Amino acid sequence: MPSNFDQPWPVRDDLRIREVKAIVTAPQGIPLVVVKIDTTEPGLYGLGCATFTQRWKAVQTFVDEHLSRLLVGRYPGDIGDLTRLASYSGYWRGGPVTNNAISGIDQALWDIAGKRAGMPVYELLGGKVRAAADTYIHASGKTIEDTIDHAQKLITQGWRHIRLQISTPGGGGYGAPQVPTLYPDAPYRNGWSARDYLRTTPELFAEARHALPDNIELLHDVHSRLTPKEAVLLARSLEPHRLFFLEDVLAPELWDRLPEVRAASPVPLAVGELTTSFGDAVRLIRDGGVDFIRSHVSDIGGLTPARKLADLAEISGVRTAWHGPGDTSPIGAAANVALDVTSVAFGIQEGHIYNEATYEVFPGTLRIEDGWLRPNDAPGWGIDVDLDAAARYPAELSGHDEWAAGVRRIDGALEAP
Repeated sequence: MPSNFDQPWPVRDDLRIREVKAIVTAPQGIPLVVVKIDTTEPGLYGLGCATFTQRWKAVQTFVDEHLSRLLVGRYPGDIGDLTRLASYSGYWRGGPVTNNAISGIDQALWDIAGKRAGMPVYELLGGKVRAAADTYIHASGKTIEDTIDHAQKLITQGWRHIRLQISTPGGGGYGAPQVPTLYPDAPYRNGWSARDYLRTTPELFAEARHALPDNIELLHDVHSRLTPKEAVLLARSLEPHRLFFLEDVLAPELWDRLPEVRAASPVPLAVGELTTSFGDAVRLIRDGGVDFIRSHVSDIGGLTPARKLADLAEISGVRTAWHGPGDTSPIGAAANVALDVTSVAFGIQEGHIYNEATYEVFPGTLRIEDGWLRPNDAPGWGIDVDLDAAARYPAELSGHDEWAAGVRRIDGALEAP
């Protein structure tokens, strides 16, 4: 009697999936998860990003122990059916573990499709609507002067969009070096103060606008720490400094308040880094809460749902700004750029500079040149994996758990990390 996992309909050739396996490596000290799908054609395989840095062991187990048995023996061209099967098989659906595992499958199948067609993935998506994706990079420092000095160095290297972050007292500082606490008499002396943050952030941008060239676009990440009223106060205080966008002003638990914050904000809002499903990202756009959608592509299930999201953004007047820091694998970065150069809705791409060890593990990894990212023209993603090199950089558990436990207000209450 045939299994429900057998090929459900006739296909045009005998190519089948032979093996599905998660590869975990940390060439830059950040755990990266990449799914490798081998086929019955010798030498034909695909790679997909499944990186959930903080819970990589869960993703690895999900791929190796649960999803692989659904896919072996199936035709790799049925991308939509295979990813839906991976989603429905668990009954309870969604979440970053599930969606990252599915993303690894999805992107690896797109890689295989490109290799079979002899085309880069961006051509399978309809081809370019722009030559390259402009990127932004992060500048930070312990003081305003340090941050501006860092930004000036980045400008000389070709960047036109720069995110500015300055150290704040306590363990809750984000995106900049930690500085000693200023609250020795508080119940939690290493805490973070929203009041001080709301005071110092406008000072940073006032100085930056005075010191940096006027044509440089400036960005800032709140990291989900404000109330709706505080978010409006910050946005209005930053209006004179013409930010390109203000990122993640509210925690996901308060996203239903984003439309009113956006309506009162003179600064464009970028949100979505913490979306863990396609539906969550759709609602941000549909309900009018964002100017830029910032989803981490693997956290919403991969290239296939992200492409749909970009189409929705286009018809809604929203622009894309896909999440792309060091906990995006080079395969994930390639998927971002394929979307960037093929979507009319493109706004900006977060950039990350990989170390040379990453290029050793993932030959073909994209390089940012003068602030621009261009996709590879080789079939698929144009990126390979050296398994021997990957094994030389074993992953350890993320330090995020320990850091998050210390992100507290000065009264000791836990804060969104």
